[in-house]
Amino acid sequence: MKLKQVFEGVFLLGDQIATKNLIKGRSYSEKIINFDGKEYRVWNPEKSKAAAAITKGIKNFPIKKGSKILYLGIAQGQTASYFSDIIGNDGIIYGVEFSARAVSDLVIACENRSNIVSIKADARKPEDYSWVEKVDVVYEDVADPEQVAILLRNCEAFLKKDGYAMIGIKARSIDVTMDPKKVFQESLEMIKNKMEILDYVTLDPYEADHAFIVCRSK
Repeated sequence: MKLKQVFEGVFLLGDQIATKNLIKGRSYSEKIINFDGKEYRVWNPEKSKAAAAITKGIKNFPIKKGSKILYLGIAQGQTASYFSDIIGNDGIIYGVEFSARAVSDLVIACENRSNIVSIKADARKPEDYSWVEKVDVVYEDVADPEQVAILLRNCEAFLKKDGYAMIGIKARSIDVTMDPKKVFQESLEMIKNKMEILDYVTLDPYEADHAFIVCRSK
């Protein structure tokens, strides 16, 4: 088995995407691989849009050691736990989630990962968590017809100058009657008006009718 770094903190271990486990022995039941004295967590592209985007060949992945991230729609924190591995103890993730049940699971995860802060709030109302500092990356995974507008609103409020945004576009959540390709195109046009598009991939076969966009503030 060979180990190859594909992005900072993200590795190709054999034919599987993985991160080095920040909290040794802790996992979300994903596969753990011990290699060269270190513990790696396999990042399944069927369970994470970010992992699917990496597998599909994106060239820009701006999350790095020490990054400050605002994660909109963090849910139980599974994908965020991989971001936690990458950013290390010098970084921080502000995780916004509206579902009380998901937040209760996230709080348990945060007990072991001190670089994740749980925030029960509505991502459509950034004023409700206005205390959050400026961040390097805004990451959004929210099922809402206005998900692009939600991303841009939060970027305006919290993203540093020359910061990055990443979004998993859910075509069926935006408009179930519209061709997903048209939804993706309209989403790209909305983002282009405010930010520079760096990467765009569709996520099939891992996520049907989903796309992933990486962009940077102008």
